[in-house]
Amino acid sequence: MPISVRSACSALLAAALLAACASPAPVPARTDVAAPAADAAWLADVTAISSAADNAGRRAAIESALAASGLKAERKPFAIDKREGVNLFADVGGPDGAPLLLIGAHSDKVEAGRGATDNASGSAAVLALAQRLKQRPLQHHRVRVAFWDLEELGLLGSRAYVAGGKDKPALYVNFDVFGWGDALWMQTLDETHPLVAASRSATEAAGIALNAGKAYPPTDHLAFQKAGWPAVSYSLVGRDEISGILEEFAGKKVEPAPKVMRVIHSDNDTLAQLDAAEAAKGVGAVEAALRAWDAGSR
Repeated sequence: MPISVRSACSALLAAALLAACASPAPVPARTDVAAPAADAAWLADVTAISSAADNAGRRAAIESALAASGLKAERKPFAIDKREGVNLFADVGGPDGAPLLLIGAHSDKVEAGRGATDNASGSAAVLALAQRLKQRPLQHHRVRVAFWDLEELGLLGSRAYVAGGKDKPALYVNFDVFGWGDALWMQTLDETHPLVAASRSATEAAGIALNAGKAYPPTDHLAFQKAGWPAVSYSLVGRDEISGILEEFAGKKVEPAPKVMRVIHSDNDTLAQLDAAEAAKGVGAVEAALRAWDAGSR
């Protein structure tokens, strides 16, 4: 989530920083040996991305993960608002000439913390979907994944892509903050969109909640929606956090502060905050929703 919209919460974040441990505890080892491989794969990607020394290193970790899935990353430098960055893309598969489904997340981070939740978690969700949609392509859409640079400075990477006006997707699906919780939070301008119903069915099957609507923190979906391009965004958080998150982004102080607001853009943003099992469940629900949406797109 971009740093420019976080000023209203600076006092809260300062308090969180003071309360943060100097050396956060590592993620506890899982004791259930039968844990799905999806847990470990997602956590491995988050670990590699968030362990990088800088944003270029985070992109390199993503490129390595894509290569391990048999996908070739394409670097696309851009310049916008007197800033320069590099977006990453990879073609995943699907029928040639079919409408484009673009799936993305921002790969950059702010200086504080490791950027594990914001937004290695979302980038790892996109990597997981890329691998699955390569192994079993959609029937009616070709899929491309994107990893945006400089989101934290004002959605610059996604804005540069939209400003280029090329390869407009039939739908853009964004991921930002996807590290824990029992609720799939979906931003959409159109609650009658077929993907909303598909997401509701998928979350019910997965045993998690769905919160779908227009109210949502600012992130890369906005670049598409402001241009009139269809886009949605997903986060995975605790269902009891959502109202407090929206109040904080509106400039109100909430006590106790939602976990998200105590983690992102702070030294608390480490692997210790994440729940790989919950994240894998959320990724699985989105995959099921996208497949159902695609199957109905004839």
